[in-house]
Amino acid sequence: MSEALASRPSRRIRRDGWWPWLFVAPLTLGIAVFYLWPIAQTAWYSLTTFGVFGGATFSGVDNYRELLTDPTLYRSLGNTLLYTAIVLLNIPIAVYLASLLNLPGLRFASLYRVLYFLPYVAMPTAVAMVWRIIFNGDFGILNHVLGLVGIDGPYWISTPGAAIVAVAVVGLWSSLGFSLIVLSAGLKNVPPELYEAAELDGASRWRQFRSVTVPLLTPSISFLAVVTVIAGFQLFDLLYAILGTTNPALPRSMSLVYYFYRAGFVDNEKGLAAATAMVILVLVALATLAQFRLQKRWVHGG
Repeated sequence: MSEALASRPSRRIRRDGWWPWLFVAPLTLGIAVFYLWPIAQTAWYSLTTFGVFGGATFSGVDNYRELLTDPTLYRSLGNTLLYTAIVLLNIPIAVYLASLLNLPGLRFASLYRVLYFLPYVAMPTAVAMVWRIIFNGDFGILNHVLGLVGIDGPYWISTPGAAIVAVAVVGLWSSLGFSLIVLSAGLKNVPPELYEAAELDGASRWRQFRSVTVPLLTPSISFLAVVTVIAGFQLFDLLYAILGTTNPALPRSMSLVYYFYRAGFVDNEKGLAAATAMVILVLVALATLAQFRLQKRWVHGG
């Protein structure tokens, strides 16, 4: 009798063990079909060479050898890193703006948040068209303003070096609203008692911002840093819409994803494009892993 009773829990555990798998099966199937299988397929294609009329033949690591010896790849990587570094500046700006919008008694704070968030939800093509007019070297408003103070502005989006910076400025501007919303939500979880205690201790506004606001926002800042870096490595649509395909600055302003696009859809080198995609995947994974490791040192409570 005792043996029969002892065996019942184990059978119940084994029987109940299928239910969790049943509930996660749709998500697991979706990840396998739409994420894991395409990654595996791309990894295989990166080891092949496609003919003009289709058909893949195994070529080993030739695509990777060609890719890693191409100076354009490293230039594209540098442009991607520069773009990402500039766009990351939106986080400290958003921290300061969020703290201002969280001041007690501020009127129209919600309206300001909506206005800051609008560029993030705007169509990238529409945003690019507006900024192309602003950056126009002949009649753009930016060069007009610079001319008022005696500065002769360049042709921003057609000058190598300046073009990727111009695109990064647009990326910073458009992503500021998302960071502001995330940080504003984080500020709602900061206990007001901490500010009251700091004020009683004689801490100034700046001291409260530096010693209370910023440390307690580090989880949100860490999240935004990871998301921004991943988005930076995926730069394509904004670059494509602002610079176009006939821009003389494009060869020296390409991102990694644009390099992938040119290899796969312009030069019809699908094996090389697949190898580029795998390199981007590895770089994003390494960057994300490094951020997760580093956040343990500076994130409050990490």
